[in-house]
Amino acid sequence: MGDIRQSLLPRDVLSAAKELLYHLDIYICNMVQSGRQPPQVDSKTLDLIEEFILHTPKDRNAPRMSALQELQLLEIMCSCFQEQSRDTVRQLMFSALFNLQGNQADESRMALLSKLVSMAVAVGRVPILECAATWLQRTHRVYCVRLAQVLVDDYCSMVPGSGPTLHNIHSASPRFCCQFITAVTTLYDLTSDELTPPMELLQMIVSWIQDDPRLVLITFLNSPLSGSQPISSLDVTPLGGLIRWCIKAPLAYRRDKKQTNNGSSDGEPDAARLFSALHLSVLQVFMLLPNILNEKGLFGRLALLQMESVAALASDLSRLLDQADKHTHAATSDTHAASQLALDRLAQALQVAMASGALLCSRGTRWSLGNLLQLVLSGPVMYYNNIHTPPLTYSPHAAHSPIPTLPPHAPHTPLAAHPAPHAQYPAQPFMTGMPFPFRPGH
Repeated sequence: MGDIRQSLLPRDVLSAAKELLYHLDIYICNMVQSGRQPPQVDSKTLDLIEEFILHTPKDRNAPRMSALQELQLLEIMCSCFQEQSRDTVRQLMFSALFNLQGNQADESRMALLSKLVSMAVAVGRVPILECAATWLQRTHRVYCVRLAQVLVDDYCSMVPGSGPTLHNIHSASPRFCCQFITAVTTLYDLTSDELTPPMELLQMIVSWIQDDPRLVLITFLNSPLSGSQPISSLDVTPLGGLIRWCIKAPLAYRRDKKQTNNGSSDGEPDAARLFSALHLSVLQVFMLLPNILNEKGLFGRLALLQMESVAALASDLSRLLDQADKHTHAATSDTHAASQLALDRLAQALQVAMASGALLCSRGTRWSLGNLLQLVLSGPVMYYNNIHTPPLTYSPHAAHSPIPTLPPHAPHTPLAAHPAPHAQYPAQPFMTGMPFPFRPGH
């Protein structure tokens, strides 16, 4: 395609970009039809894309697109992907346009990609969302969370009432929805107010998973998996990020909240209700895994939760517990309840994750999670006789109530001194039929 450059130079910027997209479509169709393996766009074509679509030419005086022309280009790109019926061609085009090359054009790539995907969400362009889902699987997580941040800003922050538009991606492209959840749970780690998920986003994610628990497993179910994913990519499921949200939320959402007249924190009851529902939904997803992993021949061979992320979560929770003590001038039952709720959720999540095969461990495994994890593993196994039985601390009336009230306990002490969960609650029976790979002391 390198020989078409001279024909593009006299054209205005929009016309040149449109013409190049047309030739790129033909070029990739011919490449796929020829059976070239692997199909790969050559460097001259990538140079043309950078010059005439991304507008990062060597000549700094070259004309650039106006905002109106850029909007028109986005509409042309939407139509181009919508009209191309072959998914292989669409994926190769998307890769040629937006795969990061490690050069100065990458910022322009990210800017154009973010606007294109945001427009695709707005007008329901499923082919672009499907291509973006693949891009999110293959791209460094730093750039994935940047794309997620743009979508959250566009649909949950900047334009009031636009949330339902983003909500529709659940039905339009479940693959993209799954990758989006993984990206936002990576982005929002609850370490600060800025990194706490907006309430509208939280409501959306809870609704998606309650409607379809298998949604968060779609990438895993539809991707050929090796023993390990590239360390720089997003996790293969959002389960780790969702667990982090549920466990840290009781303490993180209390931080720096303004007190209302009745003493509760602004927005806290809604957040508590949503995180409680999310926690139950995540446990239900874990219960789907044994059959799925067995069908794939992966039970006991592939961990969907990595030990390193569990260790990081335990460390974060330990710090939050310490901060809760330091910032509380007078011991309150609310503070104790929030701390206990976080610990209970950690215990429940780890135990169900191990039983379902999502978290792998053995008697000889050396756990470097410190005293907190020793507490969790030495406590009783709090399984439920039926998955529809609410876990400890989950209220069947959670949709109308704040954080469930737990019995107060002694002020927070170093983790090793915390009483085991059975000191507060009656032991729960094992779930019948559920294998449990490792239980200390047995």
